[in-house]
Amino acid sequence: MEPITSYQRPNERGYYGKFGGAYIPEMLHPNVEELQTRYLSIMQEPAFQLEFRDLLRDYVGRPTPLYYAKRLSQQLHSNIYLKREDLCHTGAHKINNTIGQILLALRLGKKRIIAETGAGQHGVATATVCALKGIECIVYMGEKDIERQAPNVARMRMLGATVVPALSGSKTLKDATNEAIRDWINNATDTHYIIGSVVGPHPYPDMVARFQSVISEETRWQLKEKTGSELPTHVVACVGGGSNAAGAFYHFLDELSVQLVAVEAAGHGVNSGLSAATTALGKAGILHGSKSLVMQTEDGQVVEPHSISAGLDYPGIGPLHAHLYETGRGHFLNVTDEEALRSAFEIARLEGIIPALETAHAFAALKQLKLNETDQVVLCLSGRGDKDLATYMKQMEMMNA
Repeated sequence: MEPITSYQRPNERGYYGKFGGAYIPEMLHPNVEELQTRYLSIMQEPAFQLEFRDLLRDYVGRPTPLYYAKRLSQQLHSNIYLKREDLCHTGAHKINNTIGQILLALRLGKKRIIAETGAGQHGVATATVCALKGIECIVYMGEKDIERQAPNVARMRMLGATVVPALSGSKTLKDATNEAIRDWINNATDTHYIIGSVVGPHPYPDMVARFQSVISEETRWQLKEKTGSELPTHVVACVGGGSNAAGAFYHFLDELSVQLVAVEAAGHGVNSGLSAATTALGKAGILHGSKSLVMQTEDGQVVEPHSISAGLDYPGIGPLHAHLYETGRGHFLNVTDEEALRSAFEIARLEGIIPALETAHAFAALKQLKLNETDQVVLCLSGRGDKDLATYMKQMEMMNA
């Protein structure tokens, strides 16, 4: 297998080192091969780039600010900058990718869009771009996630999407992905599957990372404006499948002086049996169309993950991140439910920002880093906490009891 010369790019078969590829049913080969053959040429077309960039600016609201978090910086005796993806239209980074993929799908002549979602942010972003372009939208979501992310379910339905509950397994993100893949198999010719993270068969991990790379593209010039240097000492992001982290890391992947810090969900504790810390618990395996690190039993059965955060409740990790972990290019930490909740309240009261539970894991991990006063840390604030208010309210009731 030919080596890759950049952390950014998989090889021509879609592998980052030994992770990636396309492990798919025969019925999906035509669709996936069409994507593999055409995605780069379509994305590089001047007309595509013009429409994509115009929508990111005028519809999504980019560039998002790079905000110096003064009080947080004082508390940690360092310099903490927040890349404010929570200020994107729809409330998270997910819209960057769905804008790109809907434009791609239309150029491929697709008439119907399907998606999976956990926390609901990707579902909302997909429903949003389908409404924008007037195309049918079906979103698969675990029954458990439908209950705990009710505001996002309401938003999807208001935007015209059909939300289909996944009733098998843990009734969370993994199971929603299974249902979406089944739908795609049955409707391969007219349907495009907008995968929301850097997971799935090649070319999805590369394609999603490229669409999300606008995060780090902006970060470089914004940081230079503020500090005189394009390069931070650290970039920190939460990781489930890993799309916001891939976007935040992308233009720093080959800048070896920049420490890339990925934060996974430890749930009740890494060794509690209720966790989603894939790099700590996983081993190489196949999940949802690619080879990566997967939480699994000795005989290869997927272990049910747990996280208080619906967006991190996934038993695998994108192949790019598996490669970053295995090579040591990425530094992987994990944070428990309790630590993430505590951090969310701290950030709300320190900076006046209510973060999504996913991002709260990244904030909590800052305390695990040995930072000094000259460090320049960029944290990707991947989403806002509106969708998690029910969980936060429950926590406040417990705190006040």
